[in-house]
Amino acid sequence: MADPSSYRPQPGQIPDSPGVYRFRDEHRRVIYVGKAKSLRQRLANYFQDLAGLHPRTATMVTTAASVEWTVVSTEVEALQLEYSWIKEYDPRFNVKYRDDKSYPSLAVTLNEQFPRVQVMRGPKKKGVRYFGPYAHAWAIRETVDLMLRVFPVRTCSAGVFKRSAQIGRPCLLGYIGKCAAPCVGRISPEDHRELAEDFCDFMAGRTGAYLSRLERQMHEAAEEMEYERAARLRDDIGALRRAMEKNAVVLADATDADLIAVAEDELEAAVQIFHVRGGRVRGQRGWVTDKVEAVDTAGLVEHALQQLYGEESGESVPKEVLVPALPEDTPALTEWLAGRRGSQVSLRIPQRGDKKALMETVHRNAQQSLALHKTKRASDLTTRSRALEEIAEALELDSAPLRIECFDISHLQGDDVVASMVVFEDGLARKSEYRRFQIKSFAGQDDVRSMHEVVSRRFRRYLLEKQKTGEWIPEEGPVDAGAPTPADAGPESLRNDDGRPRRFAYPPQLVVVDGGRPQVAAARRALDELGIDDVAVCGLAKRLEEVWLPGEDDPVVLPRTSEGLYLLQRVRDEAHRFAIQYQRAKRGKRLRTGPLDDVPGLGESRKQALVKHFGSVKKLRQATIDQICEVPGIGRKTAEAVAAALAQAAPAAPAVNTATGEIMEDETPAPAGTMSERGTER
Repeated sequence: MADPSSYRPQPGQIPDSPGVYRFRDEHRRVIYVGKAKSLRQRLANYFQDLAGLHPRTATMVTTAASVEWTVVSTEVEALQLEYSWIKEYDPRFNVKYRDDKSYPSLAVTLNEQFPRVQVMRGPKKKGVRYFGPYAHAWAIRETVDLMLRVFPVRTCSAGVFKRSAQIGRPCLLGYIGKCAAPCVGRISPEDHRELAEDFCDFMAGRTGAYLSRLERQMHEAAEEMEYERAARLRDDIGALRRAMEKNAVVLADATDADLIAVAEDELEAAVQIFHVRGGRVRGQRGWVTDKVEAVDTAGLVEHALQQLYGEESGESVPKEVLVPALPEDTPALTEWLAGRRGSQVSLRIPQRGDKKALMETVHRNAQQSLALHKTKRASDLTTRSRALEEIAEALELDSAPLRIECFDISHLQGDDVVASMVVFEDGLARKSEYRRFQIKSFAGQDDVRSMHEVVSRRFRRYLLEKQKTGEWIPEEGPVDAGAPTPADAGPESLRNDDGRPRRFAYPPQLVVVDGGRPQVAAARRALDELGIDDVAVCGLAKRLEEVWLPGEDDPVVLPRTSEGLYLLQRVRDEAHRFAIQYQRAKRGKRLRTGPLDDVPGLGESRKQALVKHFGSVKKLRQATIDQICEVPGIGRKTAEAVAAALAQAAPAAPAVNTATGEIMEDETPAPAGTMSERGTER
């Protein structure tokens, strides 16, 4: 690990002008490429105290051994040079998008003498016109099959084309009218190319003029009593309309735009792009990436624009590009896009209307893509087995932790303190086993005390369940009379009368807490106090994704590509999501009826009835006692108590569950909470 001060340039050596810089490691490999309006100011940010840098940035500067730069004239040149160097060097610390799946495109090979229409995947080739990408290859073939009736362009391979030319007979498509048969000279190269260009124009969205021309020809043929020709034109128009119907109209006619949306967490990001041409969605594609550098949404958008349009030109760059966040160098990016298109390009965030609604749809697709990317890895049996083995090896466990329970604390500045417990068995979530806790003691923002309480409550219930099965628990004294003996305690004794497993009948092999050394120590202390020594404990600290063990001064650092680390991250993130969901629900409920919580004898149903009847607590405060009595179930005495409580306007105390040890259940999945809220809402 290098010391950044050992290769830091002198301040006077770095020019105060636009440019591109490269960090190299000790083997002279380029590990990071960046651009800047001012090289002096940007590079100075890297050579500050490591404690003030983002963890990923600190890792990069300590891995590097030297830095060099190239001065350019404008920010646009810097953007172009940065893209070229990223493509050339493939730096390990730069964001690299990869397709979340292989997307086929409809390609027209205008670089050949007789252009061919085909399905094409992989990198784009010069001189080939592309449409899409599409979600499925069969969708392209259906569209092409409909359009070949009107535009009988060649679709055969080079071998079939050459063979037909040699024997002087076209293939089947030539006989049934779905190919103009240029292989046998039925159409000249010039006319065939014009046919291919008409096909491209129609696919590009210029459909209105062509359909109008066909309709005019159909009417002329009918007036001249050429009914067979008119019928053929009518069928051609119908085929083209059916092909157009396969692409839904989403925006106003003649709108050409690309919509880019980003879904991200602290480790990965997914990008979805909708290509809209002529007001219709003509293609869709997506990327996923590991966030190996400190980058926000605007930075992800900038990288996506570079990759999407870096090798494109002309009509492949639309008139309008809609994004969720504007990059820092928006003017330079706009100028760069305009240079690639050859005309003005609008780069903006949609604010209202159809484009805003469509952007929300693209964002939902990005969220689903990110979730699918995560579950694909998690659902693979081999991957899960390897992850569990890596965890067992890293934590020095006797066997793979087939059942993992993770705990997280959530609150808003000390109010509504709750906790969550999520369960993963064989590397998969068991949502029916999830549990939610209300913190009973007033812990405020003390996550350590809250963690100790939650772990104690969970495993105290486990010991009670063990006692019901007839097992001896020294700390709890002898078994009650009439309880089943250990010999009678079979698997059925771990189930309720309805056959469902008891809530805490099964212990985990591993307890994971969301936090570092203090939270791990609190969880371990809770288990020791209960006499439980056969359950391992670890914590996953979010800042550097370090795994902490009880009593250890240094964390266990798993490789970034470790499947074990990935599984621990999924467990931790799921516990955080579940806790945030519960905390928000409690906070919203308290805010709706907060002043009413102190009214004696007023239950939850009648509180909700009051708020529903008057519309809000504010309007309820303005009501008279007689008006409050009109609410069903509210008597005179209760109405007077409600009016008095509202008049005092005392702050609502946090709701406390007085049930002894009873833990609420929730088996319904909830929408993922945003990880960026963790600074104020835990």
